[in-house]
Parts: sequence; structure tokens; C-alpha cells
Amino acid sequence: MREIRTTCAYCGVGCGIRAEVTGREVAIKGDAEHPANAGKLCSKGTHLGETVSLEGRLLYPEAGGKRVSWDKAIDRVAKRFTDTIARHGPDSVAFYVSGQLLTEDYYVANKLMKGFIGSGNIDTNSRLCMSSAVAGHIRAFGEDVVPATYADFDEADLIVLVGSNTAWCHPIVYQRIMAARASRGTKIVVIDPRRTETCEDADLHLPLRPGSDVALMNGLLAHCRDKGLLDAGYLEDCVNTPDGFWDALGEGSDLWSTAAACDLPPADLLAFYELFAANPRTITLFSQGINQSVRGTDQVNAILNLHLATGRIGKPGAAPFSITGQPNAMGGREVGGLASTLAAHMDFAPENVETVRRFWAAPRMASKPGLKAVDLFRQVREGRVKAIWIMATNPAVSLPDAGLVREALATCPFVVVSDCIADTDTARFAHVKLPAAGWGEKDGTVTNSERLISRQRALFPLAGEAKPDWWIMTQVAQAMGWTEHFAYDCPADIYREHARLSTYQNGGKRLFDIGYHAAISNPAYDAMEPFRWGGVPFADGRFSTPDGKARLVPVEQMVLEKPLAKFPMTLNTGRYRDQWHTMTRTGLSPKLSQHRREPLVEIHPADADERGIAADDLVQVSTPAGDSVFRALLSEGQRRGEVFTPIHWTDRQSTGGRTGLLPRSLVDPVSGQPGFKSTPARLEKLAPEWRGFLIARDVPDAIPAAYATKIRVAAGWLVEVAGDGDPSVLAKAVLPKGERIETVDQARGGLRVAVLQDGQLVAALFITRSGRTPSREWLIAQLSAAGMASAIELLAGRPATPQADRGPIVCVCFDVGMKTIIEAVATQGLVSVEAVGQALSAGTNCGSCRPAIQRLIGETKEAAHA
Repeated sequence: MREIRTTCAYCGVGCGIRAEVTGREVAIKGDAEHPANAGKLCSKGTHLGETVSLEGRLLYPEAGGKRVSWDKAIDRVAKRFTDTIARHGPDSVAFYVSGQLLTEDYYVANKLMKGFIGSGNIDTNSRLCMSSAVAGHIRAFGEDVVPATYADFDEADLIVLVGSNTAWCHPIVYQRIMAARASRGTKIVVIDPRRTETCEDADLHLPLRPGSDVALMNGLLAHCRDKGLLDAGYLEDCVNTPDGFWDALGEGSDLWSTAAACDLPPADLLAFYELFAANPRTITLFSQGINQSVRGTDQVNAILNLHLATGRIGKPGAAPFSITGQPNAMGGREVGGLASTLAAHMDFAPENVETVRRFWAAPRMASKPGLKAVDLFRQVREGRVKAIWIMATNPAVSLPDAGLVREALATCPFVVVSDCIADTDTARFAHVKLPAAGWGEKDGTVTNSERLISRQRALFPLAGEAKPDWWIMTQVAQAMGWTEHFAYDCPADIYREHARLSTYQNGGKRLFDIGYHAAISNPAYDAMEPFRWGGVPFADGRFSTPDGKARLVPVEQMVLEKPLAKFPMTLNTGRYRDQWHTMTRTGLSPKLSQHRREPLVEIHPADADERGIAADDLVQVSTPAGDSVFRALLSEGQRRGEVFTPIHWTDRQSTGGRTGLLPRSLVDPVSGQPGFKSTPARLEKLAPEWRGFLIARDVPDAIPAAYATKIRVAAGWLVEVAGDGDPSVLAKAVLPKGERIETVDQARGGLRVAVLQDGQLVAALFITRSGRTPSREWLIAQLSAAGMASAIELLAGRPATPQADRGPIVCVCFDVGMKTIIEAVATQGLVSVEAVGQALSAGTNCGSCRPAIQRLIGETKEAAHA
């Protein structure tokens, strides 16, 4: 057994992990010495060990659907790219990369495209989540710098969470916020159209109208000016204020106008203003709800304006804080992985282009920004980009208007996909597939949301013929004729060059400078401890602009789109607590799949009632871009007229739940970031003739049902199904061979079939037209049960002796259900989350379920007094 210190595969919190490796198995625990998490892990990190098998892995290169050698694959990619560039120019090719890459991978990709192919056409899926923050930082600070650290939460008196379901999406950060509240009474305000789990512990929740964030922040800034809360000295010494900035701010920024624009009670808005005024140590933490908007950059700058004008920046506990979604989105930003940046925090100013050209000895340096993600795939579809290399991402699912992306890939003359997974929605369009290292095989560095650089270390040998992404790219670069420029032997070689470029002719112009690692040795690189670059940004009042001053950026609230007659609802999209992106990794974990077993559309009960929709009905969500089917979840946390769907489900898991088909491909004019949070939509209840579920050890890829969605369970799969016509067609397609036990309920139109092999249950199908289906839990357990249940029990779907129903899983870390918590609260008189933790362990690990437990305690108390 070996213990290896590495970094989590998921969000931008960047948690340290200690992994105990035995063969191809690994036991995961938090690294108590890592400054990002101090030993804590969320549910996804805790269960990483369930996702490192070789199931579904791409293990050898393929070309034209056939296995080929690495030499042939590299030669084909190099030749096609070289020929395409020769015939159509460097802008006819493109890379689309990912925050799943390590910094060293990113660096090689950026260097190859911008310095040697000679095009800016490399963009990253970070364009979809944080590019508005990048653009806002550059406009205000002159450089993409996050001027805060997690330690600032410990010293803040007020934390404002804007467009961030922190409790679910960044649980370790949320627990640090809760610890600050417990130790120093920190106040918490949540600004979000939805009442999410993050709101459960908030002092104030502002469910504003989607897209009205600029009005809210401008209104608060106007209030600060009127109440004398601006830092006049800081504004004079450290900030450039454009002429007319304050006059323009006054138009429509009074309390009543702002409340009307945001659809908020004036009293709640005033309460927020007063909290902000009373607590100079304020952190404003913002995420996708701010960035994923067609005016995301303006929304970012409205927040930055507020902090700059009140001097709440560069001080302990006072800063705007953009928190990233992916594990190495920041590393990609540092090397220039976005099409709109050049390299090492430099833009495409002529002097920067010349600086990088000299450093790389680049033969054909890109001189202008390339195509941003949405425009890139439009150009692929229009035939202007004729060869694309996609690395470690799944744009056929994740980009807006994903149907257009699929059309683009289907018509592109040459598509290369580097991935660790063999069968993704995107890989199905690849002419060449290249097997890349998975998380547990990677070696390099990542940067988290607070600018902390950590080592990613390999836990296992490379699987099959898989190779690191940086190696794959260097081989292609060398095959294209640039041998000496890409002669890297190990990640440390690349890291040293990256460090040298960060300091090359920098002279303090940019805060990003890790030149102290320009000559780091291989052993020192291997042993590198986490470190943060940039010190305390802007503590000296100096910014990365020509005059050293920050800039207030005038921003106006855009006119919000009115509901359309054909699409009267507004669709919001986002993440579930225990899943990640398109589930190629988390979907392998049975435990992570239990919290939300289907893609749900969350609807306010009044909106559902108007449309005849009940809980658990199937609902078609339609937008101008497309439509998909979801299971209805009625939620008082939704604003009226708005619905929410998760981003994770793909064609690999479901015939429905395809959220990527729904958002329009409208983007922010500055950042190019798509607006995922405010799409016109309509709902329609579906009424299939029958519904039911399948539990099986193995299920086929294609399931002949109008609706079918599958998730992993212990020892097999759970598939929820619904459809029309004869369900026996489904039974023939999905049930394996074996001893069949079945019954037909003519009255309810029901069909129940159990299949046994060697006396052990291997599959069970339950279909009904008008009746109820049994609970899934007991049947799932029978797939791995030591003994054999009776035929009567199997067809009934329950044991002869009733067992306790634990209800839907609330705490994934300790496998605790809702009904178990409710019973414990009621019978043991538990009155706090801590008491529930002591009794059941629920909520004592990652803490992401603590808001749900708190809510259940309150609901149980109310029920007892009703």
C-alpha cells in the first residue's frame, strides 16, 4: 500500500487528497495539511475511489473506428492538420480544450496553436463558466486576478453569495463560511432567484428577477454614495473614475426603482443595504449565476465597482471573490488557454505578441484573438474551421444549442478527440480518438480558485496505451516539424518553461509571476508543496494597469426580456450536488447516483397546477433551441414563472434530461460566455400509456422506450422507463436470458418479470398503466443479496417481512435517508444538525447535506405542532 498526496478531480476549490493505493484500488481521504481543505472532502471527492476503474476507458488509439498504433494516429493527425493549414490557412484549424487538463497540458496546447500553427483558435470549456469574470477583472484591474483567498472568509463580517449555490457546488468553502459564522457571527446574504440549500442558513435571501444583478449592485453603490460610505481617499489615489460615472449611476438607482427592477420587497432590499453599510469587512462571492449571462461581464463589473468605490479590496475579509467551477480553470487562464488571451496573463497587444514570439522562438505567431467557444462551433458548422481537436471535454452536451454543435461535428472534415472515456457524445463524431490519461494517472499542477498551485500526482500506471495530454500534443507538434521546440521529457520541463515565461520581461507589470520556479529541479517539482502566487493582491493600492490604478467601469441594467407568448416561462440551469459535468466520472459511482436518480425539472407548485402537472409527472421542456423530457419536482424554492433543470444527463444515460439542447447560443458581447440562466421556455405534461422501472446487473445501450434514464446502483443499474404501445417489446429487448418469473395484471395493465441465473436475481422489470410500482430499494439490494428471495417476494417487489423505508438519500457520505432522519428527529427529540450528526453521522463529513437536514428538522417540528 502506498499513500500519495494529490489534488481532487472536481471543482475549483482544489482540495488536497491523500490516496492509499493498492493495485488499481484506492482509498481516499482529505489531506489535513493542504491549505485549501484542511482534510475535508465533499461527497464527490470522498467517493473518487469508485470512479477509477477501467470501465468505459479509451485504452488505445483509434482511426476510422479501428484500432491503430500511436505512430499511425500521430502521423494522421499531424498530416491532416498540416495539409489543412497549407490549403486554408492557420485559422482553418482549432483546439477546444478543458479545465480538466493540467497546467502543463494547457501550456503545450496554447504554445502549439498560438506560436506555431499561428492562430488564436484555442478556446476552453472555461469559456462556459468563468470567462465573464476574466473579462471583468481585466477591465477593472488590468489583469485577471482573483483578489481574495479562503482565509478571507475567516475574517469577514458579511459574506454575500451571488448566483452561487455554494452549499452544493463548493461544499468545503460553504463549511468554512459556516465556521466563520459560528466563530465570529458573520452575516450571510444570498442573492439568487431560487431558494437553494445555500439559503437555509442565510440571514437574508434576495430572490431577484433573473438578469437584474446590475440594477441591484448599482442601486447599492448609489446608496453607499448617498450615505457617505464611499472611500474618497482610495478613489482618489487608486481608482480611475470615468467622467459622468456618478451622474449615470443616479438614473433609476433609488431604493424603490431598484426594488421594482429586481422584483424585490423594498424592505428586504433596504435590509441588505444596511448590512453592507454596517460591515466593511465584506466578501462578495460570485459564480455561475453572475457569469453565465448575456451581460455577465457587466454584472461582474457592477460587483467590482462596488468594492473599489468603498475600498473593500486588498484587505483582510474584504474582496470580490470569483469562485471557479473546474479543477484547473485557473491554470488554463494563467497559460492563456482562452482564445481572448495570449499567454501568461498577457493580451494580444503588439508588444506582448512580440515578447511571446521571442520567448518561444515562434515561427508564425498569432497576432489576434481567436474564436470563442460558441463562435468556434458556428464556424465549424459553416465550414470555415475544417479540423478541430477536442481535449478532455464533451461539447456535444455542454455547449448551448447542443444540436447545432452536433451538426457542426458531423459535417467537419476532421475531428480529433483526446479523452480517457471511449464513448462520449462528442467522441462519436471523432475521426481519430486518442487515449488520454485519467485523473489517477496524471502528473502535473493545477491552480484553484484562490490562486493556490498544487501538485497532481499519478496514483496508477497509465492504463492500456493511454498517454498524458502533454505527451500527445508534443508528438503531434514534432510530427508537424517543430521537434526542438517541443522536446519535453517530463511535466517539470514544461512547468519550468511556463514559470520562465511568466517572469520574462515582466518587471512587475503583471502580478502573475512564478519566476522563482524557473529553475526548479525535478525532485523539487515532484515534492512541491501547495503555494499561492500574487501575495495579497492590491494591498498596496497598485493595479496592473499602465497608470497603476483600477478602473470603475460604467455598466447599465439591460432591458430584460419579457415573457413570450409561445415561451412564457424562464429556464435556469445548473448542477446537482453529487454529480459533475456530463457524469463520465461521477456516473460510475453508485453512491453518488442516489441523491438525484433522474433529471428533474423543478417547478413552482402554482405553475405546475396551472398546467395540470403533478409531482413525478413527465414534462417536456421546450425552448426556441430544442426540447427534452424531465421528471417533475414541485418546489416552493422556484420563483413563479421560472423552472430549473440539471446539466448532467447525456444520450449515454437518458433519452430525456438533455439540458444542453435547450439554452440559446446567445453570448455576452465582451466575454463570449453563453447565457445559460435565462432562456424562454414552455412546459407540457406528457401522458405515456405505461411507466415503470428496470433493475438489472447489465443493461443494453439502446432501450426501446419513449423515456428511459439509467443510473448506477450497487451491483447494477436502475432504469426508469415510460412509453406507449406494448411493453412486452421492452421486456424482450432489455431482459437477459435465464429463469423467468412473471405475472400480468390485466386490471391495471401491469407486467412484472424477474429473471434468475443460478438462483440469483439478475434483472427485474415492473410496468404499470394505472397502478403503483413498488419501492426500488429492496429489489436493488437483491442484485447482490447472499440469499435468494421467494418468487412471491420478487414479483411483489418487497420482502414478506416489512422493512423500514429509509426514504430518498439525503447524506450520501453515510448513506442516510430522509425518513431515517425524520424518525430520529421525532423520536429522539433532536433539535440541531449537530445532534442529528451525533445520532446518525449524517452531515458530519462534507456538510453539503446540512441545509437539507436543517430543513427536515424544521418541517418535523412544524408537523408535530400542527
